[in-house]
Amino acid sequence: MSRLDSAIRRLEAQRACLDDAARRIADRPGVVLELGLGNGRTYDHLREILPERALYVFEREVRAHPDCIPPADRLFLGDVTETLARAADTLGGQAVLVHSDIGTGEAARNAALAAEISRLLPPLLAPGAVLASDQPLRLPGATALPLPDGVKPGRYHLIEWLG
Repeated sequence: MSRLDSAIRRLEAQRACLDDAARRIADRPGVVLELGLGNGRTYDHLREILPERALYVFEREVRAHPDCIPPADRLFLGDVTETLARAADTLGGQAVLVHSDIGTGEAARNAALAAEISRLLPPLLAPGAVLASDQPLRLPGATALPLPDGVKPGRYHLIEWLG
């Protein structure tokens, strides 16, 4: 498979999982967390499909398209392992949907970061929170959710935190 085809499949899987997660939390109160802003594509998609939700972004350094930069009061700037810990003071127990797109292309680095994020997320999560991620997150008390049609296992990940 070409790198272009792989990227297209990843983006299709990402969109399908975000749409599925949004449906799952539609009738539940809470905020949305976006871990990794990148170019702002998924942030923009989340704004579109969840227009009434408070959407908080965690990013090391903002390099997004100008139309896709969150307001300063919804941006946690810096290393995600530090900003997630800080965010627990103000957002503790409120996150009903988390999207984590933290892949670096280095398997060992991805695994270490996913493990650290898995450790830091629980204080932020509402019971029943849905997490969509490019990397497998392993949270105690979480269970895998079925992937949307057309998303191959391992391409993207969906879990529910039972709290």
